[in-house]
Amino acid sequence: MSLKEKLVSSFLAFENEVDVDSHIHNIRNEAIKTFEAKGFPSKKEEAWKYTSLNSVLKHDYSVFPKQENAIDYKDIKKYFIHDIDTYKIVFIDGKYSSHLSQVTHDGIDVCLMSAALNKPKYRLVIENYFNKIATKDSLSSLNTAFSNEGAYIHIPKNKLVEKPIQIIHFSTGNEAALLLQPRNLIVVDENSHVQIIERHQSLTDNPVLTNSVTEIFANKRAIVDYYKIQNDNKNASLIDSTFVNQKDQTNCFVHTFSFGGKLTRNNLNFYQNGERMDSTMKGITIIGDKQHVDHNTLVHHIEPNCESHQDYKGIFADSATGVFNGKVVVEKEAQKTNAFQSNNNILLSDKASINTKPQLEIFADDVKCSHGCTIGQLDESALFYMKQRGIPEKEARALLMFAFSNNVLSSVKIPELKQRITKIIANKLGVNIGFDL
Repeated sequence: MSLKEKLVSSFLAFENEVDVDSHIHNIRNEAIKTFEAKGFPSKKEEAWKYTSLNSVLKHDYSVFPKQENAIDYKDIKKYFIHDIDTYKIVFIDGKYSSHLSQVTHDGIDVCLMSAALNKPKYRLVIENYFNKIATKDSLSSLNTAFSNEGAYIHIPKNKLVEKPIQIIHFSTGNEAALLLQPRNLIVVDENSHVQIIERHQSLTDNPVLTNSVTEIFANKRAIVDYYKIQNDNKNASLIDSTFVNQKDQTNCFVHTFSFGGKLTRNNLNFYQNGERMDSTMKGITIIGDKQHVDHNTLVHHIEPNCESHQDYKGIFADSATGVFNGKVVVEKEAQKTNAFQSNNNILLSDKASINTKPQLEIFADDVKCSHGCTIGQLDESALFYMKQRGIPEKEARALLMFAFSNNVLSSVKIPELKQRITKIIANKLGVNIGFDL
């Protein structure tokens, strides 16, 4: 039985176990029909031209974990940003871990999707926002069909969330191979501000496939600052689809740091439904061996007087493969748009490769839009200059690569997170340097 057949046949059992209202049942039933009709994406599709899922889909994944596996905090402390106080929503093999989490309903809701889908007091928010901007592609539809657990965050009007929120998913290796499908819903109302850090982490070498969907709604004058840390084990694969809907005068930032995992696909989509707003998408990718990271981005400018900024840096060693497919769409009504898109890459070996395709679709005539990409190697003259001044070659190469990615790091607004990312980069580059932050 193929994985597709296994998922379709498992859906009825899943529906019978989960108690939600008819509105959610109808959404799920339509979603599984979409997935059944489309199946998993292949390289025949333009959006997946350079990314094959064949090596990932060959495993016999467990769809529903058989038992819960407890974890001690001391064993996973290093995966948290523990230098600062944060709210925490922690999942172990897809199940909520209450003893590792710190949720709240004190003025804001930082809790679980399963609670939001089942309790009447959340019904209005669920009906207005759940599955409203997630696309009907096969993988997002698969997640919708099995959506039950994940993070539910609702920030009411005029709230400054005083500490960041961490969303962390652990897989323990309790199953020979595990499929996880977390669903996150984040609603930030007028004049509110929130910072969120998300991480998926496998604790063993057993194969794990995570198909994650996150919907983010930023209402008028809201600020959303979102960070994704992707530094998983070599047998863990992640398909992360994030959809952001912005209203007037909002500012939304998504930083994606991709350092680990077998295959990582990031689908990041911004929809600007208002004026005077800013969308910022930045990323750093540093991979080696046979790792594969694919960034697929979209910014849809619908209204006038808005901005968007995309800046992705990639460093690829060994036989690693990178993909960047970024699209900016400017509608006819979106006059005075300022859109910037850049993808810069360094190849450290002859076997590493990058497929990059920045795209602009502009239907307005009074805009300022630019895009570009570069592919190159480290500057030999700069290396020579640094070595002449007593810096060993390994450290000199690391400093050049750090400088190459530093303009992305400099925009991280949580100092403790910036320090953590810097340490990961130093480790990936194989040096022990105390970078000046």
